Amino acid sequence: MNKSRPVTLQSLARQLGLNVSTVSRVLNGSDDDARAAAAPDTVKRVRALAAELQYRTNPHAASLKTRRSRTIGVLVPRLSDMVLATIYEGVDEAAAEHGYLTFVSNTQDEPDKQRKLIDMALARRVDGLILGDAHSHDGAAPNPLLAELAQRDVPFVLVSRHADDHCAVTCDDIEGGRLAAEHLLAMGHRRIAVMVGEPFASTGRDRSAGFFAACARQGVEVPADWRIESPFDTDAGRQVGARLLAGPDRPTAIFAVNDFLAVGVMGAAREQGLEAGRDVAVVGYNDTPLAGALPIGLTTVHSPMHQMGRLGLELLLQKIDGGAPASVRLAPSLVVRGSSDRPIPG
Repeated sequence: MNKSRPVTLQSLARQLGLNVSTVSRVLNGSDDDARAAAAPDTVKRVRALAAELQYRTNPHAASLKTRRSRTIGVLVPRLSDMVLATIYEGVDEAAAEHGYLTFVSNTQDEPDKQRKLIDMALARRVDGLILGDAHSHDGAAPNPLLAELAQRDVPFVLVSRHADDHCAVTCDDIEGGRLAAEHLLAMGHRRIAVMVGEPFASTGRDRSAGFFAACARQGVEVPADWRIESPFDTDAGRQVGARLLAGPDRPTAIFAVNDFLAVGVMGAAREQGLEAGRDVAVVGYNDTPLAGALPIGLTTVHSPMHQMGRLGLELLLQKIDGGAPASVRLAPSLVVRGSSDRPIPG
């Protein structure tokens, strides 16, 4: 065979004395396809010759036959967020194991940009979508973009956030909020502020709701002016923390619904001559690698981020194959570090 020419299924089939469709099913299908197409010895012969001649699958030709591109589009607010990056690593790892390629786009949590990027992904014939940027509001109408995707039978799975009744893989954030509250209450705190995040994100809503409910069960009310909405980043944590910690009438503890907000709060405390864990307890959420690497370790609720991504991809493949998987909530756990491990003086 002339090795200067590309190796094709047809040329392999001729050399092996087999039908082209048999060779195609062995090389381009699953292991089950290969077993159904030919005897084990024949499968070995086909694969050995393909390896020897360095045959490479033509993904475009394969997609025309299967009507699948074997690509997955992933949308997140911003991949610079360590939580979202870790979730995406899980998605991409699981996708590769199943022979899929993923690509990720940043929406900046802007609905118009979400719609535009989804349209672009679908125009490139992705087999499905993983969405980490779902917007929802308590008591509001369903998310129109997600409703439209469902009506069009576009396979998609939400990760990190949930919305309406769409299939989602999330942490049990209500339970995580409860864990944070019960820890601070056990340390003696009663003057507690909560940074609740953005109102359109189920993560912040659920975490703070679980926190408030646990406080209420022990007769502790978080004042309305200490329930503060903000973006989820460190700068917001620093700015809000500076306001909360200014003057003597300040909270003894602050729960922030993600680690970035909590790190900002700890920075604000330091700038005012206060020390996290000694002068004010600080608790975050997610247990990003930074939390345990700080000079004063950050107490935080551990969320299984990597597992969330892997499971989101597995459920999406079920949907691509016509299934209707149920949503999954993964269990959180509390990791206590120096930012809140001392009982309140008194």
